[in-house]
Order: sequence, then structure tokens, then C-alpha cells
Amino acid sequence: MSLKYYLGVVISLPLLPFLYYQGKKIRKNVPKLPEAKEPKGYIKTTSERTLKILAIGESTIAGVGVDFHKNGFIGALATTISKEKNISVLWRVYAKSGFTAKMVRKRLLPKIEETNADIIVIGLGGNDAFKLNSPEVWIYQINLLIKNLKHKYPKTPIYFTNMPPIKEFPAFTKAIKFVIGNLVEILGKRLYKRVRKKTNVHYNNEIVTLEAWKERFQLDGNIDTFFSDGVHPSKLTYQVWGKDMAQFIMKSNSF
Repeated sequence: MSLKYYLGVVISLPLLPFLYYQGKKIRKNVPKLPEAKEPKGYIKTTSERTLKILAIGESTIAGVGVDFHKNGFIGALATTISKEKNISVLWRVYAKSGFTAKMVRKRLLPKIEETNADIIVIGLGGNDAFKLNSPEVWIYQINLLIKNLKHKYPKTPIYFTNMPPIKEFPAFTKAIKFVIGNLVEILGKRLYKRVRKKTNVHYNNEIVTLEAWKERFQLDGNIDTFFSDGVHPSKLTYQVWGKDMAQFIMKSNSF
């Protein structure tokens, strides 16, 4: 059991009616953006080898905030790996806005057509936090997700992206940032503890902050530059995040 989670529940209980009202107001004010188009892509190089990447997850992996997936997270990730390793990359996205780990496992995994893959990238956590799922529920579903993927792709490395930086979302109130932002970080810590015990499963546990990214990648702009609707990433953020995740993958994978 997570002591931090249950302490957070005790602290947050009096805020729940207030948070519910704020949440309804945010949903009303935040525009409902579509998912990105064209969930398949191929980057051709002079190399005879082709790396096959599957990207699975929630709205960020679904590319909400950009027009085409090639301009989003998976496009940036695949392009970075292709350029740095001089390797052709074939990528495919299976993701849905609003999906939790359980929903991805039950409703998306059965739709995966590919019989083999070289890399699996998973982006989850935001919706499990929004639904106030406990760390125990979260990690139970993550275990099943990994188990199902390992059954189909026993030798394929699995990489979990960073948790979404909910504390940075400009559309959220301070109270929601505190409650949901702290919860998503707790879910991230539980994920890190679990994947450390698993073979060929990795998690980028860096907590994303815009100030750190601006300094590291020499970026300019105010906070609205990094979000398409106050919640989902902008094209710039997807590009930075995809490149950063590609670097994380390449550190632990020689291809």
C-alpha cells in the first residue's frame, strides 16, 4: 500500500466537491481536439535494416494536439533514432484519447496486427490519475499489460515514457494540479519500482518540468507555447519529448 497515496486521499477528501466543479468547468473550456491522422509511418534510409516500433497508449501517444502522427511524439522519436543510427524505421500507433491502462489492455491490444516488433513504447498514466485510480489498481493493470505484450512479443524491449507533467498544465487550477499532479508522480514511482524487477522493461522516470526542458534544449516561449489546448502537448513539445525519449531508448538498446 502507498502511504503517500492514502495521505493524499485524506487531504483531498474535503476538496472533492470543489475539484468536481473545477473539472467540469475545465472540460467545458478546453477545446476537444482530434487525434492525429495517419497512425502508420516509414522512414527510409540507405540501411538494409528496418526497425519496427509500436507505440501504445493514451491521448499523447494518439497525437492529440497535432495534425499528423509524423509531426507528433512517434514521428519525432522515430526520426531521431533513424538519423542517429542510420536505420530505416517502420512505426505504428495504437492509442486512444481517454484510455486508462486497463482500457488499453482490453480494447487496444487485441487490435494490434503486427506479429513482431523491435521496440514497444508505452505512454500511460494521465487518465489513471484523472480517474483517481490507486497505485495498487494502476500497477495491477500495468503488470497484466506487460504480461500480455510479453506473451506476444517475448524478446521485444518495452519502454514506458515519462508520466505526463500535470503540474505544468496551464488549463488546470492549483488544486487540481496538487491532487492529480501528485497522484501521477506516485503512479510513476510505483511503475519505476515494478519495472526494475522485470527483464527488458524500462521506464523513463525523469519528472518533466518545462523550465528544465527550456534550459536543456535551449527553448524560448511562455508556458502556452508548450501546450495545444492547455492540457495536451503542442507540436514543439511533442518534438522535444519524442527526441528525449529516443535518446533514453538508445542508451539502453544497441539495435
